[in-house]
Amino acid sequence: MIGTHLALVILAGPLGAALLLGVCPPLRRRGRVAAAVSLLGIAGALVAAMRLVSALWVFGVRAAHGGLMPVREVALTLPWLPQAGPAPLASLGVFVDPLAATMAALVTLVALLVQLYSLGYLADQPPAALGRYYLYQSLFAFSMLGLVFAPNLLQLYVFWELVGLCSYLLIGFDYDRPAAARAAVKAFWVTKLGDVGLLVGIVLLWGTTGTFDFLTLVRAGVPALPPGFLALCAGLLYLGAVGKSAQLPLYVWLPDAMEGPTPVSALIHAATMVTAGVYLVTRAYPLFAAVPDVLVVIAWVGAVTAFLAATQALVQTDIKRVLAYSTVSQLGYMMTAAGSGAPAAGFLHLLTHGFFKALLFLAAGAVIHAAHTNDLRAMGRLARAMPTPTIAFVIGGLALAGIPPFAGFVSKEAVLAGVWHAGLRGPFLLLAVTVLLTAFYTFRAIFLAFGGDRLATGSFHDPPPVMAGPLWVLATLSVVGAALGMDWRGLSFAAFVTGDPQSALPHGGAWLSALSVALAGLGIAGAWVVYQRGAVSRARLRAAFGPLASAAEAGYGLDGAYAALYRGVVLGGAWVVGWLDRYLVDGVVNYTSAWTLRAGVILRALQTGRAQDYLYGVTAGFLLLVVLWWAWA
Repeated sequence: MIGTHLALVILAGPLGAALLLGVCPPLRRRGRVAAAVSLLGIAGALVAAMRLVSALWVFGVRAAHGGLMPVREVALTLPWLPQAGPAPLASLGVFVDPLAATMAALVTLVALLVQLYSLGYLADQPPAALGRYYLYQSLFAFSMLGLVFAPNLLQLYVFWELVGLCSYLLIGFDYDRPAAARAAVKAFWVTKLGDVGLLVGIVLLWGTTGTFDFLTLVRAGVPALPPGFLALCAGLLYLGAVGKSAQLPLYVWLPDAMEGPTPVSALIHAATMVTAGVYLVTRAYPLFAAVPDVLVVIAWVGAVTAFLAATQALVQTDIKRVLAYSTVSQLGYMMTAAGSGAPAAGFLHLLTHGFFKALLFLAAGAVIHAAHTNDLRAMGRLARAMPTPTIAFVIGGLALAGIPPFAGFVSKEAVLAGVWHAGLRGPFLLLAVTVLLTAFYTFRAIFLAFGGDRLATGSFHDPPPVMAGPLWVLATLSVVGAALGMDWRGLSFAAFVTGDPQSALPHGGAWLSALSVALAGLGIAGAWVVYQRGAVSRARLRAAFGPLASAAEAGYGLDGAYAALYRGVVLGGAWVVGWLDRYLVDGVVNYTSAWTLRAGVILRALQTGRAQDYLYGVTAGFLLLVVLWWAWA
């Protein structure tokens, strides 16, 4: 039970910090004290997470050497929603296995580094605002870890919505800026489109199998389900992943989410929350594997997303939006790997991407903090003035481009090999082209910001140690993270996270490594020729790809399509409902009221208050009754 106890400790750290900051306003108003509380909570969670991973790894190594199955999962659950019968409707607890433990280690590590970095980045914030920021950070860390350790789909959905709420709060942290407020609302509603599918899929599965539990679904529920129904449920679950992990066509929220503070972008919108969809597909992979057609759809959507997002990163002038579209593209790699039957390769890329993409965002944040702008056109030749962010960004860029020996090379090659071995030639070709585009747009940003022929104006300097320290840690991990692709003491990464001793990361051979490195090198060389040497005119290059560049700058019309859909369906429907309410419902009521008033006016005229008039009326009525009686008789 050591695994479940450590999982509870991991959850208790950020939860305790969030509760303490939430119920003690005086503590929250003291920004540095609130930061210390949050840092202590997440640091304790990180220690417990690393202890959990090491314990599970030792168990796995012993099992592998003994020819036994590794310890795959340990669950601790309590009744949550009682119902008639021996079992509750749902349980609440933790589900611990190597996949969850590894994801928890990534979340706690990046969260700790980002919170530490934020002390320098947000140093000019008022104490109350800083305390509010660390409250949101602790709440997010707890929510993300609750999602990771969820033993059933219902608990996962609760924490799924909580991380969405935290994302909304942190994107709109500077809520007095209209752009930040709009971006927060957009992220909230676009992801909710996918969340509806996830909720419907969960309910359908429960309605048929009678359980939300992962293990019960996989071992007993899935084999008994009709293929068509199972495909429907898997597709609905994937729709939730499409929204959260920013896949086509719901990725439009992620670039706008860059309106939040840069440390938020590094944590939530690069390394953790946006990978929740990939984690869901990996966690529920036996369900998806039962419907190969859905896996093919996942692979194709991921590959197209990776390619389209990379083309949009090529034309961005905001350094954070370059990285945002890059994140969308790399999430497409992860999804394509899962759809190709190589979820371990996709999960490995999730880990390495968490290292180097968080590094890139924090390095960009150091530049933005000094330059007070996100615009690459206002930067240039910053390498000498800011050596630490320059080195960090170059290391992250080399890892992102897939250059050996950096971590991104190992994971990206595993993804490409998995797609190739699955026989999906179309997605493989798209991902191969995306390798070239990734290297090009990454080093385009590097040369524009840190090299080139323009000298940025202003006073630039290296970040303080509290910001530089996390950069060096992530830079180291972006290099040594390549070791995750190796076997350690007879246990491979794939065997560890899947629990299958025979599982291994896909390998494509020397030709695939050579192809990947050659494409990345070609992209870097192209960026150097255009943006460092200036041998090719940027204006001429832009003109050569005029229509395509314009389409990429416009987001291929997706935002426009959503706006048109909003105007045509939502606003149009609201106009129709308003007209019916105004002229039909209210019209009938108003017409009846008007005639009632007119009748009242007419009848009021008969009430004169004179006795002779009432006598005349009684007499007339009596005569009328006599005439009617005579006529009927």
